[in-house]
Amino acid sequence: MLIAADRIWLGGRLQTGLAIETDGQKVTACRPLGGDTPDAHVPLLMPGCTDLQVNGGGGVLLNTDPTVAGIEAIAAAHRKLGTARILPTLITDAPDVMEAATDAIIAAMGRPGIIGIHLEGPHISPRKRGTHDARFIRPLDARTMAVLRRLRRADVPVLLTLAPERADPALLREAAAMGVVLSAGHSMATAAEAQAALESGVTMFTHLYNAMPQMSSREPGMIAAAILSDAWCGLITDGIHVSPEMLQLTLNARPRPDRCFIVSDAMPTIGGPDHFNLYGMDIHVRDGALVNSEGSLAGAHIDMVTSIRRLVRMTGIAPERAIAMATDIPCAAMGLAPLRIAPGMPLIDLVALDDGLRLADIPGTGS
Repeated sequence: MLIAADRIWLGGRLQTGLAIETDGQKVTACRPLGGDTPDAHVPLLMPGCTDLQVNGGGGVLLNTDPTVAGIEAIAAAHRKLGTARILPTLITDAPDVMEAATDAIIAAMGRPGIIGIHLEGPHISPRKRGTHDARFIRPLDARTMAVLRRLRRADVPVLLTLAPERADPALLREAAAMGVVLSAGHSMATAAEAQAALESGVTMFTHLYNAMPQMSSREPGMIAAAILSDAWCGLITDGIHVSPEMLQLTLNARPRPDRCFIVSDAMPTIGGPDHFNLYGMDIHVRDGALVNSEGSLAGAHIDMVTSIRRLVRMTGIAPERAIAMATDIPCAAMGLAPLRIAPGMPLIDLVALDDGLRLADIPGTGS
């Protein structure tokens, strides 16, 4: 089957005049359409999104089901909504839960959509814990370092979110030397402390603006340090976690415009029921937000394709830039090769969007 598209994401940009050939299972060619008559047409084709912060999906939360089956269920729920690859994300929990998740992710590597793990905590600031349970918060320690060594020996990509002011710089350097991607988040760090963390191996900031001291004229804090740096910055673009104006300010202010990427911070409600349990508390979707009984945001109720569309609508940036923020840029932030539309690409990794940047069916595939 020959499928033409008005625009195809190829080589890091949207290109026109192209089509793909498919056998119904995979892409067999991506080439100029020329004078050929296509069997079908879509407005836009792109690789599936890559999401570096996925707490859950399909009714499953990694913290409560740290198993291979749980990880596969989360990945499958997001794949149906246009996300091809994820970092299943474990938020602050007991050490044995982290170790169970480590066992599961090592066993799950190589299965569709699984590209590593994101450990968000427990080495965070109690003052900026958000929905994370204070009982399990602790400084970066030998037990977590052992987990990191085990994951890296198994060649598992690892993203570790921590409060850098609560971590020994020597341990930060040791983790970075292993190949762990260190991200500052859930932190009270000052601008100076954030800068010192960048010099100790931190290369990323987790969901910028959220669970951080806010900027002021005399206390720029870690947010200003992040924006002015060359580090990678994740952003939740649901319009709830960060206002459109602050998103626009951030995208305009970065010295490297290619260093911001989208994360969903999705919870089990994506592709699942409208509620779930976290640390014994029921979390419900209310007006598009997930809030716990303490009034804190408890992750996000959004998928990556919706995040692209909302970012374009809220800020007016070009779709091309938003697509990059959901595909190539998060891969680069983790040191991974991006997905490419090329011969051999499974169709489950391919996404079609309509003119409104909404998920569309790929003709002839039933997806």
